[in-house]
Amino acid sequence: MISTDKLNKYGEILLWGLQKARTKKYKQNDNILIRFDLSAIRLAEILQAKILDMGMNPILRMSSTPRMEKNFFERANNKQLGFQPSGEKEFNENLHGAISLLAPESITHLRHIDPGKIGKAALARKPLRDILWKREDKGDFGWTLCMVPTQGAAETAGISLKQYTAQVIKACYLDMKDPVKGWEETFNNAMVIKKWINRIKVAYYHIESENMDIKITPGEKRRWIGVSGHNIPSFELFISPDWRGTEGVYYANLPSCRDGNYVEGIRLEFKNGEVVKSSAKKGRDFVAKQISMDKGARRVGEFSLTDRRFSKIDRFMANTLFDENYGGKYGNCHLAVGMSYSDTFDGDPSKLTKEIKERLGFNDSALHWDIVNTEDKTVTACMKSGEKKIIYENGMFKY
Repeated sequence: MISTDKLNKYGEILLWGLQKARTKKYKQNDNILIRFDLSAIRLAEILQAKILDMGMNPILRMSSTPRMEKNFFERANNKQLGFQPSGEKEFNENLHGAISLLAPESITHLRHIDPGKIGKAALARKPLRDILWKREDKGDFGWTLCMVPTQGAAETAGISLKQYTAQVIKACYLDMKDPVKGWEETFNNAMVIKKWINRIKVAYYHIESENMDIKITPGEKRRWIGVSGHNIPSFELFISPDWRGTEGVYYANLPSCRDGNYVEGIRLEFKNGEVVKSSAKKGRDFVAKQISMDKGARRVGEFSLTDRRFSKIDRFMANTLFDENYGGKYGNCHLAVGMSYSDTFDGDPSKLTKEIKERLGFNDSALHWDIVNTEDKTVTACMKSGEKKIIYENGMFKY
């Protein structure tokens, strides 16, 4: 249980993140969605009050409970899987911000559901998400999210709720007197690294670890971004590469929890930019079905690095928000199969048409699945000039 004082701090951090995540400033009467799991209702109440005090309109929506999700996927036919209530398109077209409060009471409750059904529902929701991505590219929409500790998450992570809560408090700076100031400092430190890495003229990155040997090609008109307010916590710096230049083997040694499934030891082999072979120590069939969701699900949408000097996260948390920002002894890299992020375009994202995205190798998919490697690794930047330079080693950027 997080104290009321710390929940108030959490609320202040989330509002800082929401404002950082949008290029245009918010104004009076803007519409802000607060989507929350039942166990996060106290934080939702705090945010509602703060947003009202700011003169904006909080819109509260509770997410489905685990039982509701099970009911839906067990009973829904194909038409019901794709059903969207009337007015959702108009709702998204008039939304200015969104804060998601994740508090999963159960992590693996959908493990018996056919991943194909989950994929159909995700594909049906994609046009609604695309509206928000386009609004974000224009600076008209911003979003952030966080996670509130629950017993279900702690059990899946293999620790007590007390230990789990302590990790959340530490990672999100809730133990600081002025956590917003702490996040502002992290934001500024990350900015220094982003300016450095974006000056390097790279043909491709070569990532090597005990179980991994892969080439990631950034492509043209790309920039590294991150620590932008979108996620609390967030320490990763990332790029959406040209998917066509991915070659080699990627391995995720950190487990992953997705759509109620627990997956461990994912290994993906890429040729000509696409996964040609996949395996996993646990959840092999689930992995195969996820990367078959649509044409883009077999391609890379994101590559990320986290500097261990920033992140205080040092264990598996059974939650992607925390796991993709793992610090520990060697930091982490993670790769996402599926959708690319338009804001990694080195230009005005609102000018990115479908044709330009295809020409530059930005990937499109209903899937975006972050899988994490925490092994000791070396990342070498292979320059367009032919020179090679190690940019990441021992869990740290070498800038």
